[in-house]
Amino acid sequence: MSTTIAPDVTLTASAAKRINAILAKQDGADYLRVSVEGGGCSGFSYKFDFASEVNSDDLLVERDGAKVLIDEMSLEFLNGAEIDFSTELIGAAFKINNPNATAACGCGTSFSI
Repeated sequence: MSTTIAPDVTLTASAAKRINAILAKQDGADYLRVSVEGGGCSGFSYKFDFASEVNSDDLLVERDGAKVLIDEMSLEFLNGAEIDFSTELIGAAFKINNPNATAACGCGTSFSI
């Protein structure tokens, strides 16, 4: 018997605004896909891609017209996370505030559990 995780991933208003701006310039892409892969300096890394279709195992997260897809495997690592977009002096980037991560690298794109 498998346990179903109640998906709980959110987007901030800032992330939704930036996703909408990026997707408006992408020909044929309707979604931002966020996934987790093995690798990076802390063990796992976040990957951002564009997608034109929803897969059967995708979770669709929406806010203010922005649409983000997360596959079932990645959702195990992202459950409870908040996807944000931050503009700072050193640059602008998507940031994932992930309560499952026990450590993260300085650049914020890799983490460990």
